[in-house]
Amino acid sequence: MNKLLIVGTVAFDAIETPFGKTDKILGGAATYIGLSASFFNVQSAIVSVVGDDFPQEYLDLLTDRNIDISGIEVVKGGKTFFWSGLYHNDLNSRDTLVTELNVLADFQPKVPQDYKNAEIVMLGNLHPLVQSSVLDQMETKPKLVVLDTMNFWMDCALPELLAIIKRVDVITINDEEARQLSGEYSLVKAAAKIHEMGPKYVVIKKGEHGALLFHGEEIFFAPALPLEEVFDPTGAGDTFAGGFSGYITQSENVSFDNMKNAIIHGSNLASFSVEKFGTERMLDLDKDEVVSRLKQFKSLTQFEIEL
Repeated sequence: MNKLLIVGTVAFDAIETPFGKTDKILGGAATYIGLSASFFNVQSAIVSVVGDDFPQEYLDLLTDRNIDISGIEVVKGGKTFFWSGLYHNDLNSRDTLVTELNVLADFQPKVPQDYKNAEIVMLGNLHPLVQSSVLDQMETKPKLVVLDTMNFWMDCALPELLAIIKRVDVITINDEEARQLSGEYSLVKAAAKIHEMGPKYVVIKKGEHGALLFHGEEIFFAPALPLEEVFDPTGAGDTFAGGFSGYITQSENVSFDNMKNAIIHGSNLASFSVEKFGTERMLDLDKDEVVSRLKQFKSLTQFEIEL
């Protein structure tokens, strides 16, 4: 099996949507990425940090899905990263209520020896210097490095962000972030500008409106599956990234055509993630459901155009 190295937060979230609210529950970018990637035939490991307030049962949930957690540092006496957010009625906008970096503030990532030769590296949303530190520890050049980032780093660490963007093959960001990073309103022009920064592939996530994949002059669009209910969008983008990178790792194919498949697999898994609070849906999801919904994607997107 090919190896997938995942870097990102393992955290506590507290979420409020129009449909309810939670106390502290399992969250974090690396958690969603890892759970999503576990639906593929890959060896994966998470590099992250938590405090000793982080329940063993949460770590067991990850190992139960064959995720290597030897790269998750547990800081004695430390508190785990905590985020709390309130979603508005349309679920497309939210207010961050609390962000407590805690042990994440001094995080020095340590890549497990067995994963310093990982074929695929998925750099989840973290400080760009942490992402760079992970690439510095790799002993062989990965086949593909995927970077996820957000507007927060564009605001407060732009030089460091531009430095790591130069080193990656794929960047995944949402449409608002693509416009901010490029200074272009048109997403086609934005992707072209971002290509010039380094990545060969640009994935622009548009939430309930799907995702765009750009590679030079080539463009691919995948819709999001229309859902009867969206309960909690937290982690949907990370679940997408996990499906995307998991599929690429399993298939051992980093071509543009194969990335089209990866986009669909990522979108498919993200469509489950939003159906319950936090990671709950991903934890009770089975492969038969995943395959069944993939067939729905196929019928939604495939047709013959008569000329």
